[in-house]
Amino acid sequence: MLELSGLCKTLPGTPPRVLFDALALRVADGECVAIVGESGSGKSTLLNCIAGLEPVDRGQIRVGEQRVEQLADDAMARLRRSHYGFVFQAFHILPHLNLLQNVALPLWLLQCPEAEAARRAQDMLARVGLGPRALDPPQQLSGGELQRVAIARALVHKPQLVLADEPTGNLDPGRAMGVLDLLLEQIRANRAAGVLVTHSRAAAARADRVLELGPDGLRDITVGS
Repeated sequence: MLELSGLCKTLPGTPPRVLFDALALRVADGECVAIVGESGSGKSTLLNCIAGLEPVDRGQIRVGEQRVEQLADDAMARLRRSHYGFVFQAFHILPHLNLLQNVALPLWLLQCPEAEAARRAQDMLARVGLGPRALDPPQQLSGGELQRVAIARALVHKPQLVLADEPTGNLDPGRAMGVLDLLLEQIRANRAAGVLVTHSRAAAARADRVLELGPDGLRDITVGS
């Protein structure tokens, strides 16, 4: 479902800073891979590159049969809309929509009938423990609650690629494990590919594989090493 090969990303400067070079990764259907690394190592940038939100200097990004780095902006936007679920660190919850509407947004963009979109959004909110708050505005929620809304929105349209940037960063340990269970369940049930960026070794340990990102690319590690 996801394959990266020869990926290079350099940040401008004097001298330029190589975030990663010759990076390779293959994530199979139904598999979730956790990526760890020092702050500033490029973990979030790598997710943005996979999502087509940032360009790469060279290399290939393949999602299914699509070469992501070759797509024009409009085509990339359509691919993201239909195939991607992205949990951003900054949440990106829309303040003028209530929680149900925020979660239903990916379904609306895919022209899902309104009643069906509302039903699926309500079900996903219930699964992250926010069912009774469906009509509340985002301004009434804590950071941890907004994180759960973002996760519900990322999963509601059953994406084939789930990219999660610190999805448990604002959650208490008990809630974090429940959210990870939901993420992993949905990835496996939908035969999606999952890439999880995290500083939490406990969260990383729940993934099928753990990789550490450095300038030379990704290396397999044992959690706790």
